Amino acid sequence: MEIMDYPVELNILFDTLKKSDIKPVIVGGYVRDWLLHKKSKDIDIELYGVLSLDKVEEILKEFGDINSVGKSFGVCKLKFKEYELDFSLPRKDNKTKSGHRGFDVEVYSHIDFKTAASRRDFTINAIGYDVIEKKIVDPFGGREDLKNGVLRAVNLGSFGEDPLRVLRAAQFCARFNLHIEHNLYFICKDMVSKNLLAELPKERIFEEIKKLLLKSQKPSIGLKLLEEFGFDTLTKNMFISDTLAKKLTTNEQTNLVLMLATLCYNFKQNDIELFLSKLTNEKELFHRVVSLVETHKKLDDLNDDYTLYKLATLTNIRELLILSSSIYNTDDNSKMVKKCEDIYKKAEELGIIDKKLPPLLMGRDILKLGLHPSPKFSQILDDAYEAQMHGEFENYYKALIWLNNYLKSI
Repeated sequence: MEIMDYPVELNILFDTLKKSDIKPVIVGGYVRDWLLHKKSKDIDIELYGVLSLDKVEEILKEFGDINSVGKSFGVCKLKFKEYELDFSLPRKDNKTKSGHRGFDVEVYSHIDFKTAASRRDFTINAIGYDVIEKKIVDPFGGREDLKNGVLRAVNLGSFGEDPLRVLRAAQFCARFNLHIEHNLYFICKDMVSKNLLAELPKERIFEEIKKLLLKSQKPSIGLKLLEEFGFDTLTKNMFISDTLAKKLTTNEQTNLVLMLATLCYNFKQNDIELFLSKLTNEKELFHRVVSLVETHKKLDDLNDDYTLYKLATLTNIRELLILSSSIYNTDDNSKMVKKCEDIYKKAEELGIIDKKLPPLLMGRDILKLGLHPSPKFSQILDDAYEAQMHGEFENYYKALIWLNNYLKSI
């Protein structure tokens, strides 16, 4: 008997299921992560001995609202306390057409765990924990593969039916520092050479790339693997991502912007657009990456407060310095690393580390002096902000004096 450390709050659900002769088995990523001493609140539970999800919903409805969006695939979701639970029935997948979703799903109530787990991609994802018998169920040796740092397919014969698995292979190797078993390596390489990934929607590819970039201590492991497979990663800057991985923020979208910027920091703008367009159509993401890359290129010429103020109007200085220091650290450019540290201190001193300099003068200040709204307002305010960044005034009282003198001169 081996007790797995899952949340004890779930026992009330498991006991309720057991009373209906349903056996719950925790499967997939939660078990894998537990074996790797990683925490997760997303828990997948496979249910044996039940004919339909309707029965499951009837049993579990007292614990919260059931989300049945995935019901046609034999999956329903339950938000229970702080945990996201996915309940599924054992199933088999039959490939019927091309693409990631080109499968007919057949649900079975009485197949054994090994048969159900045989549909999974990698042995490390085919490990279960039987909460009734309190034991690890590992029919394909995934636990040993984790221990040895090997990524191995559950079934080499059917692995190639889902082209998304090529990307999953790369991101798992990067996230868990695994080396890929050689037969699996050549299958992935063959799938890329046959252009099978063209069957995948861009959004699905990007989701796997995001996991690779944001959940890995060394993203370069996965990026290098994709390059070896023949996947067009369009970048030779992958090792900078390893340096950046140690400096990520608590904001996932910001981290994604930073990671993408490291991969194309020395590209021309047209090349950045080409690089990003192969991954996503998100305009805001594109804008932020381009702004970071373009301001990074100006960092070497930054020698006064005014230039720093100007950079803060174009991008977030903290994010810029995370990017730039990662690049310079990777290149072992100690002079520019020191410059980044000095700029950080100066930006904090000026109060612009996370925002641009707040303007002292607004449109209402011009109105108070008797001017009527006109197209000139915009130019007046632009000139006032330029003067403020140049240090011609540093408080509201002096700003009003400057404004009065300015208006007299036009």
